[in-house]
Amino acid sequence: MFLEQGIKPQNKFWLYLVGSVLIILASFIGQIPFSGAVLYSSFINKKEIPTNNEAVMKMFESNLTLFLVMISFAFAFAGIYFVLKYLHNQTLLSVTTSRKKVDWNRILFSFVLWSIFSALSFAAVYFKSPENFIWNFKLIPFLILVVIGSVLIPIQTSTEEYIFRGYLMQGFANLAKNRWFPLLMTSLIFGSMHIFNPEVAKMGYIIMVYYIGTGLFLGVITLMDEGLELALGFHAANNLVGALLVTSDWSVFQTHSIFKDMSEPSAGLDVILPIVVVYPILLFIFSKKYNWTNWKEKLTGDIKVLEPLN
Repeated sequence: MFLEQGIKPQNKFWLYLVGSVLIILASFIGQIPFSGAVLYSSFINKKEIPTNNEAVMKMFESNLTLFLVMISFAFAFAGIYFVLKYLHNQTLLSVTTSRKKVDWNRILFSFVLWSIFSALSFAAVYFKSPENFIWNFKLIPFLILVVIGSVLIPIQTSTEEYIFRGYLMQGFANLAKNRWFPLLMTSLIFGSMHIFNPEVAKMGYIIMVYYIGTGLFLGVITLMDEGLELALGFHAANNLVGALLVTSDWSVFQTHSIFKDMSEPSAGLDVILPIVVVYPILLFIFSKKYNWTNWKEKLTGDIKVLEPLN
């Protein structure tokens, strides 16, 4: 069972707090190239060092910015690996899946399913209000974006999944010895990590319903499927397709996407619809394909810890 793989007598909860700090430190180390580039550019161009995140994100060409930002996630992923190996004596596989090996078909199915849905959803929005979008496509910058995005965005999304639905979910399971507490805590923390996104400033805190709800959805599919594979595919598709299809001046990343959204952002059905309609549909599809049963026990039940034999 997925959560049980992290529950060992030596895996005390305080170790997860130490491990989280070490992973954060690894991420900070990964931010050094970006910070160095900002300082160097400010020195060479004799400009003041920017004091806010928005100014920093607009210092460089968007593909370069994306590359520099995503490097930190590669360092964080390395941090996860070393924390698991040396602090918890676990393998990466043990926080990936309960199966004997990673099921790449599950990752691919989830990725393709959400990619198709995302593309169709954007098409519906575009044809409803084409005046809100402008053609932003430039061949060479877009191809560079495809290369950078295809390599580094899955690293970013996988790092987040390994931290929240893997490492921390097993950590909170060690603490609570049940399933509902890890599910709720990781969803709340995941959503809260997005509170400083520019979308929140533009749309208000109501959008946190979407972020926390998405974290809850990813947690549910992880627990029901006994592994991260479906969450890994979904998250990678969500961020990669979004980066390639449409950008805006108020989003976290400005990319050389195909379209640019010129509308004034507002929190409406696009915030609530995924939570109450789209995600339940996806849960239904996944449950039928992978024969999920015993929902109550898998999502809220206690964890039975087997005592080691003498």
